[in-house]
Formats: sequence, C-alpha cells, structure tokens
Amino acid sequence: MDESNDPSARDDRREGSWLRRLGAGRRSRAREDETGERAVPVDAGGSLSDQWGPSVPTAIWTDSHCHLQDDPDPAETVALARAARVGRMVCVGTDEASSRRAVTLAAELSANRSPAPGAPLGRGAELFATVGLHPHDAKAGLGPVNELLDELSTSGGLRSWRVVAIGECGLDYHYDNSPREVQRDVFAAQIALANRHNLALVIHTREAWEDTFSILENEGVPERTIFHCFAGGEQEAKQCLRVGAFLSFSGIVTFANAEELRQVVVRCPPDSLLIETDSPFLTPVPHRGRRNSPANVTVVGNAIGQLKGFEPELLAALSWTNAEKAFGLGG
Repeated sequence: MDESNDPSARDDRREGSWLRRLGAGRRSRAREDETGERAVPVDAGGSLSDQWGPSVPTAIWTDSHCHLQDDPDPAETVALARAARVGRMVCVGTDEASSRRAVTLAAELSANRSPAPGAPLGRGAELFATVGLHPHDAKAGLGPVNELLDELSTSGGLRSWRVVAIGECGLDYHYDNSPREVQRDVFAAQIALANRHNLALVIHTREAWEDTFSILENEGVPERTIFHCFAGGEQEAKQCLRVGAFLSFSGIVTFANAEELRQVVVRCPPDSLLIETDSPFLTPVPHRGRRNSPANVTVVGNAIGQLKGFEPELLAALSWTNAEKAFGLGG
C-alpha cells in the first residue's frame, strides 16, 4: 500500500458469519559469481522464451499485489481485469478487517481453476489473499490478525481459504504512523508467522532498509519473500537478491522521476521479477489522476518489457510463472 496516490477509504466493516456464508522448498538462493554478487542478465534472448513461453498461458497476466477490498465494486473490477487478460490477482491485507475482506473476496470471486495455456479466460480469474498488519497500523497490535489466522486454520486450513502470504508487513520510517520499536517487533512476529505457516512474506519497507534486513536475518528469511512495490536503488536490490527475494515492481516504473528504479528493472534477473499495481494506489502513466485497478498491470508490464527488451507475451508469462513460485501456487 502506498499513499502517493489518492486512496479510497478502507472497508472496515466486519463480515459477521462470513465463514458460514462462504461454505464453511525453500526457494533456491541467488547463485553468486566469483565476485560474490548475483549474476544479473539483461537480455536473455531465446532461452527465456524456451523456459517460460510454452508452459504458461499466452498473454495472461498476474497482478501480484492489489487491494480489491478498497474497491466500490470488486466484481466489476475483476471483470474489467479479466477483459484485459489479467488472469490472476493477489488481494493483500493490511489489518484484520482488510485481511478478512481479502479472504472473502478470494472465495467469492475466484474462478474454479486456472485457465489452460492459450485458452480464453472464460468466466473468471483466480484470486488469492494475504493476511497481515501494515507497519502504519503496528501500534494496534497483532492480536486480531493472529486470531484470524487461527480461525482460518481451524476452518479448513489457510490454503483452502486461498491464503498464500503473510503481509503486507514491514517498516515505514517515512510516516512513522506507529513507533519504530513497535514496527520492528510486529514485523519480526509476522516473519515468524510466515515461517510457521510456510507462507510467503510480503514486505513493505520505506526508508528502513538497514533494519529490514537486520530483522530478516535475525528471524530467518522465509522460503518465499517478496519486496512489494520495490523502490530502492541498486544496492538495496542486490541485498534483496542475495537473500533470494523477489522484487515486485509497480506503476512507479512509469513515473518521470524514477530513472534509478528503471535501471534496477533493467538489471533485475527475470526469474526474480514480479509485476503489481498496488491498486487503487500508484496509477501508472498515462493514467495518472485516475483510480488504479488490476487491469493496469498490463501497462506496468509493457513498460517493464520496453526497458528489458522483452515482448509483452514474455512479460505476461514471467508474471504468471514467477507469481506461482513466489506465492507457492503450484501445489
């Protein structure tokens, strides 16, 4: 979640008897070259097409991070995304209420199965949910989020409710909406949750890189770790890659003042790259000033494709396959 675009009000309504109504390896670490830094390919040519092209739906995109629970009509937004050939969305929680709503939407709006390679999307798209506490709200305490995880775990299991990650969580020293010590404690506790439940970890970090990596090292980096809305520089990107994390890029890559970030995109290994909208925030150029939506993941993806010299179909394939790895969606 980012505050640099006009956000809609959160939907904090409780869902009551929502469970009844709805029907109740460790990822390989970065290989290092002789200098100790990860090799960063820029132009992978035909080998990328061979690796990703045939095995994934052609030109079907994944939005790895969005906030549909903030949308006035999530079903319509999903339909518009589907029309733009976005076949999968990860709806991200930021506190107990938004996490509960994300789980509800994933259960209510998700298609029954993934589209087959090259097939039309048909009636639906896949939706998944995350459960977590944003650093802005860390002062509220992790208790309600823990209670939600326990509730879901004892009502069929987290996977049956399409929960694929803990987060977004982390540190935000720009706004300091919660005391920094509290942010650090709550972040550490959510890393432990991701490790305990074998879920991915979705990280929000802003002006807090040193503490972020220190806490990750102390708690143990989860098998699948995602730096959401990555906006750091080359050194931060290298640190993320060294711990085997994915870098998720948003519409910021289209902003005029984001040249340094675009260079990070160029150097990011294709198998460590995710594409997101963070909708309704961070609307990409040329749609600035409008509400963002998952359909715009194609705009972000095309911008990344231009930077890396990849065709849109290849970026769509990357968004699909890398999301499967990052969130453990294959099994």
